[in-house]
Amino acid sequence: MTDRGVLLVNLGSPDSPSEADVRQYLNEFLMDGNVIDLPWLIRRMIVSLFVLPKRPAQSAKAYKSIWTDKGSPLICHSKALAAELSAQLETPIELAMRYGKPDMEQALLRLANQPGIKDILLFPLYPHYAMSTVKTVKEKAQAIMRQHNLSVTLRVHGEFYDHQGYIAALVNSAQPWLEKDYDQLVFSFHGVPVRHIHKDDSTGGHCLKSPDCCNTPSPAHRACYRHQVYRTAQCFVEQAGIAEHKYTVAFQSRLGRAKWLEPNTVDILVQLARQGAKKVLVICPSFISDCLETLEEIDIAAKETFKQAGGESLTLIPCLNEHPSWVKLLCDWLKAPAEAPNPDIS
Repeated sequence: MTDRGVLLVNLGSPDSPSEADVRQYLNEFLMDGNVIDLPWLIRRMIVSLFVLPKRPAQSAKAYKSIWTDKGSPLICHSKALAAELSAQLETPIELAMRYGKPDMEQALLRLANQPGIKDILLFPLYPHYAMSTVKTVKEKAQAIMRQHNLSVTLRVHGEFYDHQGYIAALVNSAQPWLEKDYDQLVFSFHGVPVRHIHKDDSTGGHCLKSPDCCNTPSPAHRACYRHQVYRTAQCFVEQAGIAEHKYTVAFQSRLGRAKWLEPNTVDILVQLARQGAKKVLVICPSFISDCLETLEEIDIAAKETFKQAGGESLTLIPCLNEHPSWVKLLCDWLKAPAEAPNPDIS
């Protein structure tokens, strides 16, 4: 009997694509101070007065366009991944979502209360660090530990954005699409507000202070989302043998009026179409599982925009989901988590 448990955590999804369920989900998500990092009262006013009156109806329509008979694609892929790991490992594995269900508190308690469990490895399903992803998952887990006075040891798996095994799995999963004829490969990463980059800069003066800051070695890179996503793209194209002129890095999912990381994915797609690109591939490495942002935002909305601008075809390369290379890599890491990349012990 192992004394270790694993808690996999992904972002989350509404219980259904109904407007009421989407409103509840958006409220929980956007009221997280690591997502909208403003004082509580200002955050409450923004969410209640400017987001919740109209956004749930718009988002519900988007969710309905990708919803399956089994439910949310993100939940389905996450459950399938957890099931694959459970089938190959003796380690107890629980799946949770930071927002929505399966509930993170209940999943952590189930692990902690199993006889013999002394150590829990928290595994945020994000390759890159950001306060709106890894940080909020870690803080939520630590809060649950304190609230219930749990005696187990909580360790947090670190980011793996440039780990050789992760890059190999990503390239391997994308290979069938890369072998086809295309004009440009677009890396579309989830965007974050520029102020998040500055807040996470441990040096206080490196990030976004020069055009080449992401390529200039600095301790700030340990928590710099922008550096890490560019590093993922660089490692990917090097391993896949993609020429520099054949790929572009962009950022999607902008929300609100604050300045976000640029260039914007949709703007890049329009620009490529107007420059004569007819066949474009889009890969979204900041997402482990296909979700609203990949299946609707890219494969439906962005595809239509690209075609209207003069392009012929936009092909979304699926996320890692339950790809065998990804499952094998995770199994290797979870068998010996102390040897996993960037262990963040807390």
